[in-house]
Amino acid sequence: MNNAVDFKTESDSLTTQLSAAMEVRSSTRHLLVCLVGVLICVGVQMVQSASLTSRPSEQDSVFLGRHLAYLALSLVCAWSASNISPHWLQRNAVRLYAVLLFLLIVLLVPGIGTRVNGAQRWLRFAGLSLQPSELGRIVMPIMAASLLTKLRNTSGFGIKSLPGTLLPILIVAPLVAIEPDLGATVFLMTGYTLALFLGGWPLRYFVACACCVIPAAASLFILRPYQAQRISGFMDAWKDLSQAPWQIRQSLMSIGSGGLEGTGIGSGWQKLSYLPEANTDFVFAVIGEELGLIGTLAVCIIWMAVFFTGRAVLQHLPRTSFEWILGTTLLVQLLFQAMANIAVVTALVPPKGVPHPFISYGGTNLLVSLVAVGLIVGMSRKPAEVK
Repeated sequence: MNNAVDFKTESDSLTTQLSAAMEVRSSTRHLLVCLVGVLICVGVQMVQSASLTSRPSEQDSVFLGRHLAYLALSLVCAWSASNISPHWLQRNAVRLYAVLLFLLIVLLVPGIGTRVNGAQRWLRFAGLSLQPSELGRIVMPIMAASLLTKLRNTSGFGIKSLPGTLLPILIVAPLVAIEPDLGATVFLMTGYTLALFLGGWPLRYFVACACCVIPAAASLFILRPYQAQRISGFMDAWKDLSQAPWQIRQSLMSIGSGGLEGTGIGSGWQKLSYLPEANTDFVFAVIGEELGLIGTLAVCIIWMAVFFTGRAVLQHLPRTSFEWILGTTLLVQLLFQAMANIAVVTALVPPKGVPHPFISYGGTNLLVSLVAVGLIVGMSRKPAEVK
């Protein structure tokens, strides 16, 4: 009788602990969603402000309307992604990868892909535009996490698994590079490499791949002179600002003129036809001018809170699980893109078109970023394994 009572007591205690843990994780997920919501609200306000021009017209309000439409669609997709089973993603990783390949190949067909400023990166239909390389930020980590989980549970990370593990990125990277979009290529390769690292891929394979990739990357810079011009312009920004590229000059002037508290929302001057891509790639500069140092630091603090909260919602998952590898990769990718955008705007790295997640004017990037958050939330719903 005493054994039965003790067993029931232990069972009730375990149930209480599991229930408490689930409540904590649920609260943490809500906090993560709220933090992302704050960034989205900042984005809506800054897109509206940054879209103003020196000659106000109806076109100014069109940007806000489109952004809200993209945002509504993205939120629906993010909610749907949060309800997708991790097992479904793992089983259909190859199918999702095949869809990505199809879109990247179709994009390069003359007359189908849309060419803008010498780059063929967009598919447009029914008034909407889609950038397939952005979808790779979701699909490639899913593919990598699926491959690593399968290998770990079957044959292991032997030398024979090396070609099959690298083949997905070796096919996708050249297709994106010839658009051309070297920045997206590097980003996709970085995300895929991160997933491999988190999944426990042997370090010796990383060293061997680096020895092969570095010469190839150097050749890309040699073949494209404008890359060298960007780097030289970036160096000029720290020697003589008057010789720096126009984007860097205007961006630094925007941030510098904001001071501590900024000029006030809607009161910035640089966005009035001076600052290029004010509502997309350089929206952080508008934040610096209108909200000042306080506003830019607040955005950085929120991003750090998003990162640590995201880690907290995933911490109960086994480090070798598909869910943890995918969720952590997507989380780090979001933070990395935000950091890259801030680095470009503040002239810490050479200029490259990098939208600020959740804040830049909407499109495929906003959709992919919110879907990533939805998948992170979905991955975190898996119960902790009892050991």
